[in-house]
Amino acid sequence: MSRPLNDDQIIYHFLNRTSFGPTREEFERATRMGINAYLEEQLNPESISDSLVEENVADLRTMRLSSGVLFYLYPPPRLARERGMNGRMAMAGPRIVILELQQARLLRSVYSRRQLYEVMTDFWSNHFNIFAAKGAERWLVTSYDRDTIRPHALGKFKDLLRATAQSPAMLFYLDNWLSASPKTRFRRRPNNRKRGLNENYAREIMELHTLGVDGGYTEKDVREVARCFTGWTIRRPRGEATFVFDPRIHDDGDKVVLGTRITAGGGMEDGLRVIDILARHSATARLIATKLARRFIADDPPPATVTRAAETFRRSDGDIAATLRTIIGAPEFLAPESYRSKVKKPLEYVASALRATGADIRVTPLLLRYLARMGEPLFLAQPPTGYPDAAASWISPDMLLTRMNFASDLVANRIPGARVRAENIHDVHAFGRFVAPEGLTDNARAALSTLDGAQGVALLMAAPEFQRR
Repeated sequence: MSRPLNDDQIIYHFLNRTSFGPTREEFERATRMGINAYLEEQLNPESISDSLVEENVADLRTMRLSSGVLFYLYPPPRLARERGMNGRMAMAGPRIVILELQQARLLRSVYSRRQLYEVMTDFWSNHFNIFAAKGAERWLVTSYDRDTIRPHALGKFKDLLRATAQSPAMLFYLDNWLSASPKTRFRRRPNNRKRGLNENYAREIMELHTLGVDGGYTEKDVREVARCFTGWTIRRPRGEATFVFDPRIHDDGDKVVLGTRITAGGGMEDGLRVIDILARHSATARLIATKLARRFIADDPPPATVTRAAETFRRSDGDIAATLRTIIGAPEFLAPESYRSKVKKPLEYVASALRATGADIRVTPLLLRYLARMGEPLFLAQPPTGYPDAAASWISPDMLLTRMNFASDLVANRIPGARVRAENIHDVHAFGRFVAPEGLTDNARAALSTLDGAQGVALLMAAPEFQRR
């Protein structure tokens, strides 16, 4: 595409990038307000009433509970049997906790009016990924999403970095809760295995969370950062888990991190100094700007946008909202070559389909299973890298076939928990004009000539015009 975007394309493109897909109501609203005013509203989510989604999420009991209460009510099967629990609760145990967290994420993606906030919550969940099925994470991940990621999704990066560093979920996932100075006399952990210096978190906070793999740190820096974070641990990981600093296992000697000396005797401040150094490092600004530009503009982010966004990040002391303004306000954002240049991840695809068809949903295991079959079971990415944000990861033949089957099942109301009203999809040509304001390809028009109603809408949602954003 080489011509500048027309007015409808601008609105559609803007909503495709800053939300989980346009709805007719939001398209009309953004058109009335203009994208600049609409963006400012989205960057201040507390000003947007979100009662509908909060009512839906309120029905999910586990979302309001602390990790200790979750462990008590949804114990592992062995402990459930010891307590005399039986039936579905005893068998499912903590799987219910993860299931309800997945339900909440999809409900918010579809129904929330704070769409950019939900997009950024999903973005940071991947950036600071944890694997919800690892040990105690089953009871920690709800608080991680609610109390660590969501409060800081549009705030200051340094605050988010510190919140994740002190989160019991992150401490457990990357084993920092077990990391101790080799010189400590307290060498045993609760299961009677020896403690020692653990470099997992130190490596990932630099490689994935801040500086990037080419960020200029050395293996010695990894070890020094690991020493700084010794003693950052958890009280009662399988219970009312809380972050604590244990000076008995902290390495209190001199350290040098990225050329900065951290003098002996700092205690917990050693880790806080590391967070400050990393959050303000130029390589961190570059990494965050690159990943945000990849999310909002293109898999291969325009260098000019990255440079401007990194400068905003540095100048604003890591202000996430300010950095987003720079990226979304960049000329590259609305450039013709950016239009539909991104392939939707499974969550983006499913949520956008539900939003475009105006589906009424109550999230069921089968609906979530479709996401898993497409390759994105929510909160269950095993590596610390999370789910990728590039087309190559989401366009295998099997994944595309699953998307086609989902679209067909959705409009035919064959998915328990999702119902599409006939009046929403009876006019396939109107639906086509909505999802493709630039006009359909010749192939799509030819295919639609023999279809109408639900079948035609399913075909459109399986077409490249809808698969991309």
